[in-house]
Amino acid sequence: MSKRLIQNLTKAIYKHVDHFNQTEVECLIREFYNLLGQPTSSGKSDNNLDERKFKAILKNDFGLTNDTLMERVFRMFDKDNDGFVSVKEWVEGLCVFLRGSLDEKIKYCFQVYDLSGDEYISREEMLLMTRNCLRLHGEEDPFDGIKDLVEITLKRMDHDNDDRLSFDDYEKSVKELNIVLEAFGTCLPSATRIEAFEQRVFQDKSDRR
Repeated sequence: MSKRLIQNLTKAIYKHVDHFNQTEVECLIREFYNLLGQPTSSGKSDNNLDERKFKAILKNDFGLTNDTLMERVFRMFDKDNDGFVSVKEWVEGLCVFLRGSLDEKIKYCFQVYDLSGDEYISREEMLLMTRNCLRLHGEEDPFDGIKDLVEITLKRMDHDNDDRLSFDDYEKSVKELNIVLEAFGTCLPSATRIEAFEQRVFQDKSDRR
């Protein structure tokens, strides 16, 4: 991809991001095309990340392993719902994913956990996500024990007592106790993963420019 095209893309995308400087935006664009392979003009699938490639990045670079939550993270990046993550969606999504404020991460995580998209996290959704999370960690699947864990969590976080979590319930709970931000499964990278990714992408790419 030509240097001029990269520079033009950088200027256009930089206007829409809050947490990266212009050099970092350029590095993220270069990383996008590095992960994708040389872009072509033959079609959308050749110039954007599909769900399979995106999930592989989530797993290999950021340590996410839950298929249900990785699919939801993909949907969070794919803002136009066309089944692909464009370079613009990649950079804008990484703003929150890597450097989001607590308020931004609360909104992001809630939307990931709202599997049905009805603006609530239901008891059934909590059961599904908790069950998947325990299976990934090699735990046995005692359904009654998982139900008990979900009931305890729901009782703690359901401030308006309607047997489901609204955004207000979730936000209030996280601000009272930050550790419940990812109560229903990992959907953000660890600080160690973020540091490794940023060091590789920003430092290495800057050195090669």
